Amino acid sequence: MTEPDLNVAAPVAIAVAPNGGRRTKADHPALPMTPDELAATAASCLEAGASMIHAHVRDLEGGHLLDADAYRAAIAAIRAAVDDRLVIQITSEALGIYSPAEQMEVVRKVRPEAVSLALRELLPDESHEAGFAEFLGWLRREKIMPQIILYTPEEAVKLAGLKARGLVPFEDIPVLYVLGRYTAGQRSSPGDLLPFLAPGMPRFGHWSVGAFGARETACVTAGALLGGHVRVGFENNLFLHDGSQAWDNAQLVAAAAAAVCACGLRPATAEELRQDWQRIV
Repeated sequence: MTEPDLNVAAPVAIAVAPNGGRRTKADHPALPMTPDELAATAASCLEAGASMIHAHVRDLEGGHLLDADAYRAAIAAIRAAVDDRLVIQITSEALGIYSPAEQMEVVRKVRPEAVSLALRELLPDESHEAGFAEFLGWLRREKIMPQIILYTPEEAVKLAGLKARGLVPFEDIPVLYVLGRYTAGQRSSPGDLLPFLAPGMPRFGHWSVGAFGARETACVTAGALLGGHVRVGFENNLFLHDGSQAWDNAQLVAAAAAAVCACGLRPATAEELRQDWQRIV
C-alpha cells in the first residue's frame, strides 16, 4: 500500500516576535533592540523556519516606540539581511502611550508590507468605528496586510459583527488569537485555544496562535494541528518546553518548526504566506 502524503495540508506559517515593547536586555541579553540586532535575529530565525518577523522598534532609552523613521531603518536592515524571504510585519501596539489616531498615522507613514492591529486598542469604543473602517479600507487599497490581534473570544465575536455590518472591507481578515494574556503569571496552555474555536464561534480563513510561558510550543502546535499558524518569540516567552531559558529567538522558532514537522506538517515560506493571504482577502 502506498504511504499517504503527510504534507497535503497547508504549510504552517511560523512568525517570530523577537522583542515586543516591554522586555529589555535585562530580561535576556539576546533580545534584539537595534536595527542591526533585528536583522541578525531575522536571518537566524529564517534559517530556523520562520516566514515572518513581527518587529517592534525602541527609542534611545530602550522604550517602546511608534516612529516612522525608526521603522524604516529597521525594515531596511532586515531586508538587507534576508531580502524578501521573510514577511516584515510592524506593530501598531499602543502600550498605553499612543492614541488610535497616532497608531494609524505611523502605519500610513511607513506603508509596511504587513501590520498587526489590536482590536481593543484601535477600537476602544463605538466612536472609533468609522475611523477604524476607513483605515482598514486604506490598508486594502495600499495592499498592506493587517492581522487583527484578539485577546478574548468576545473580541472575535465583535470583529465578526463589524464585518457583518460592512465595516471590515476584507473578504476574510487574518487574526491572531493570544492565549492566556490575562492569566496569573501569563502562562498559557493548549486548552486556552478551545473557546476561540468552539461551536458557533466565528471562523477566519487565516488564524494564528500566540502564547505565554514555557508551554508556548505546545500551544502553537495545537493550533497548527487544528489548521492555524503560529507565532513564537521573546515578546511573549523566553523558555523552552523543559523550562530552560532559550539561547535566542531562533531556538524558539526551531522548536516550533520541529514540533510542526513531527506532526506531519511543514513550515511555510514567506512566499507561501503571501499567497495564502492573497487567496483569502
